[in-house]
Amino acid sequence: MDSSSPKNIKLAHQNKVSRKEAEKAVETLIKWAGDDPEREGLRETPKRVINAYEEFFSGYKESAEKYLSKTFEDVQGYQDMVMLKDIPFNSHCEHHMVPVIGIAHIAYIPTKRVVGISKLARTVEIFARRLQTQETMTQQISDAIQNSMKPKGVAVYIRAIHQCMTTRGVEKPNVSTITNTFLGEFKTNLEMQKRFLNYISD
Repeated sequence: MDSSSPKNIKLAHQNKVSRKEAEKAVETLIKWAGDDPEREGLRETPKRVINAYEEFFSGYKESAEKYLSKTFEDVQGYQDMVMLKDIPFNSHCEHHMVPVIGIAHIAYIPTKRVVGISKLARTVEIFARRLQTQETMTQQISDAIQNSMKPKGVAVYIRAIHQCMTTRGVEKPNVSTITNTFLGEFKTNLEMQKRFLNYISD
């Protein structure tokens, strides 16, 4: 469900936290870690952290459906695959709030309408800039495209490195996680699915 739905808007209002409260929480974490939030190097850290978090989690304030609704019909009858490769993204694991860094590949088969390619990249950005699991993010991107544009098919493939695994816990660097979703013709037409995967490897 998109963040602009009435249910999520109500929930966001109920959970509203002031900037001062957020900065105080960072100060508490600094103390918990064993340092002094009043020392020179840390005095402005709570403000800087909240500034960073406003960027990291800006996706909660945006609607992918809003961007994907701006489509074009004058495509001279084009009905083949439209694909965007190698879309970089930075997200944060919802379990540990550490970075997830990856690449997304998106394709869809239009009916009568196409969307500006920047809107596809923006869709990835919107969902990435939230607390996420990679599986959920992959499904959210494909569902947003399917629900907004009603194409014949949607394919999403994501490869990412999770720092909750590489810098803590089992500490296994260079391990990547792959997720994908296939909707419509990409799910039923194995030849179309193969083309999509071949384009990724080109």
